[in-house]
Amino acid sequence: MAPNVSVNVSPSPGFCVKSTSLQSARLTKSEPNPTRISVPQGRKVFINIAWSRDVPPSPEGAEEAIELAIRGNGPVEQDTKDMISVFVSEGREDTDKAGKPSLVFDCIYHTSLRSRALKDVEFKSFLIELALLRIESQASLSLSRTLGTPNIPSKGVLKSRPVSIPASLFPPGHHHYLPVIENPTQPLIEEVVTGTAISPNHGVSMSATPLDSGVSKGGAEPNDMALETPTWAWKQEGPQIRITVQVPKLTHAAISSATLDLEPRRLTLLIPSLYSLDIDLNLTDAALGQALFRSGAGPHGTEQALMLKRARDLNVDGARAEWRIKDRCLLILA
Repeated sequence: MAPNVSVNVSPSPGFCVKSTSLQSARLTKSEPNPTRISVPQGRKVFINIAWSRDVPPSPEGAEEAIELAIRGNGPVEQDTKDMISVFVSEGREDTDKAGKPSLVFDCIYHTSLRSRALKDVEFKSFLIELALLRIESQASLSLSRTLGTPNIPSKGVLKSRPVSIPASLFPPGHHHYLPVIENPTQPLIEEVVTGTAISPNHGVSMSATPLDSGVSKGGAEPNDMALETPTWAWKQEGPQIRITVQVPKLTHAAISSATLDLEPRRLTLLIPSLYSLDIDLNLTDAALGQALFRSGAGPHGTEQALMLKRARDLNVDGARAEWRIKDRCLLILA
């Protein structure tokens, strides 16, 4: 079994750019203690571009897409297999030289990109733009493209941080590479209520068999935006992707009307009157982050989605979904 690799990413400083927030926002900071950071319009934002060999290197085929983006013949946001991995820290509060409040983000790329960034101005600008897009997606900020270049390698001290990374992003020969073990032994699934049915269009649709004959089948569809977005997480288990959706308010009656639609790049769950979850991995990073932010998914949900987007497509043909009533969760193996 090959779970996500737990990596302690140790960055070394590269260079720093300075932007400003274009509109007010509120950020959630989870470490060391959960807090909310108010970001007014015009707040100075420092972006540390850093390097680490613990970040997955660019996959094969990425160079052509990068060149298209640099030359202006393609968008910065390409299909995930052609993108550069960059890890973005949570925003942290600091002050500028004048003692005024500011915000700092660390954006960490693989060390192999450093030498080209030092010699190629267009490539350096590409990395900066990609970092800005990822910050906007992860933190739901809007950042100015009028940039300053402070004469410092980094704003503040860069610290090591633990990151959970899909093993599939590391190529053979990398020091974090883990081979995938075929046909792993699967753990027992307790209190299974239903399985999945595979539809002809290669999507998976799942609905539970009614457990209560008194449950009404009619009525208007609920407003998805008014429903709670459940917390969820995923990890690689051998050849399978395991997605766990936490639904603490789940009842037997609610299961009877729940629906799950699964496509190679999208997951949609609806439990009427309780939960709604839509993870569309076809979207660009920025659009995906904005959609999840509007739904109330929070920074953790956005980070999970962006990491899942960089893994393989969901295996729809071999997928199955099961309710775990005791644990109040939905388990999806794809």
